[in-house]
Amino acid sequence: GHDPARLAAAPELPRRPAPKAGDLVLEVDRARKEFGGLVAVNDISFSLRAGEIMGLIGPNGAGKSTTFNLISGVAPLSGGTVRFMGDRIDGLPAREIARRGMARSFQHVQLLPDMSVLENVALGAHLRSSAGVVSAALRLDRTAEASLLREAARQIERVGLGDVIDQPAGSLPLGRQRIVEIARALCCDPIALLLDEPAAGLRYQEKQALAAVLDQLRREGMSLLLVEHDMDFVMNLTDHLLVMDFGTPLAEGVPADIQRNPAVLEAYLGGLDETWSVPDAVPQGEAS
Repeated sequence: GHDPARLAAAPELPRRPAPKAGDLVLEVDRARKEFGGLVAVNDISFSLRAGEIMGLIGPNGAGKSTTFNLISGVAPLSGGTVRFMGDRIDGLPAREIARRGMARSFQHVQLLPDMSVLENVALGAHLRSSAGVVSAALRLDRTAEASLLREAARQIERVGLGDVIDQPAGSLPLGRQRIVEIARALCCDPIALLLDEPAAGLRYQEKQALAAVLDQLRREGMSLLLVEHDMDFVMNLTDHLLVMDFGTPLAEGVPADIQRNPAVLEAYLGGLDETWSVPDAVPQGEAS
């Protein structure tokens, strides 16, 4: 296992100044993506504030993941602008956008199954902070390495995985592996977290545990943007939702309004009764 005393003695990594709750973090203005003659994302606009969870939802092929790729710099825009913390980031490489404080997790968990949870989280942080070459990890001096491990341990505790810190990541159930990936993203001290279908394939209890982690991050001032298929999950968690259909914005608003929106109901062909039913939750912002 790791040596907590050695980690506690390591210098802490510097932190970036965090925005205040309600500050504008991400502004997407008429983002557009065309592949050949096909419009995959058709002039999507929205904004995300600090301390807010926003959901991007819609049927398969609606352009949700492409929108994510445009925001995070994985794909270039055909038109429109993206601002992050007030600065234009469209056109910047993905690594530079990540360095400015936008972290992203992908649909398929990318963990090294035989390495411990701590090593996975620390390695992920290092790959993001360096040139992305594993050999660089072997050249780190001991102090820098201990600082990285200390940061990894802090984030693992933060997301409630302290009890499995020394276990092989591959031995954990899928729900906890997703949370390991979130801890890895948090090591970069992000301002915004983009999560691509974090609830996919999880059992009910695992979804509850994931929602609790994301809610806690929101309370700490993090901005979260989720692409998600699971309606119950987003309805009970998000502050507002943007519904896309065929690359076009269909509706935006608080979950309760989205559920009653005729255009949204139409797009889902009446299949919302099963998938969109919401238990009587405490209204957003009134929970103590």
